[in-house]
Amino acid sequence: MIVPNAALYANPFLLWTNIALRSAEMMWASSQVIGHRTSRILQAHPNYSVSDRREIVLMGQEKIEAGYESAIAMSGGLVKMTLELGMFGFRQWFAGATALASMAMSRTASQYSGHQAKLFREQATRSAVAATRLSSSVAQMAHHGLKPIHSRATKNARRLGKR
Repeated sequence: MIVPNAALYANPFLLWTNIALRSAEMMWASSQVIGHRTSRILQAHPNYSVSDRREIVLMGQEKIEAGYESAIAMSGGLVKMTLELGMFGFRQWFAGATALASMAMSRTASQYSGHQAKLFREQATRSAVAATRLSSSVAQMAHHGLKPIHSRATKNARRLGKR
């Protein structure tokens, strides 16, 4: 299992790569579980044993629980992301307004062009930071949403692989 750490959250590329690897691991485990359960259902049909019936019920129940947990995790992340990005946007707006005011109060053309260059440089930097934060926030939300589904799929693959 791949476990994210603080360094991953600082680098969106690593975080997205981690999500891709976890998704691949989950899909591989899911294919094993689906194959195992399908073959058991086909072999036992129509005379299902108690354990077969329990496995069929568990199959549906797990999907509902994992989907519910995933939605809860992602909605919590969405609220957090909205608040963080709102605050970040306000700080960007305030910094831009301050830079525009200082540019407007320039006394000479060279001061004006210096303030203008600084404004464009800082705006470009803030835009890059905003894009990185947004990507990181969405990736973290996806990671939290994938976690319950990934854990059930890999746990079932290990459990059913022993049979």
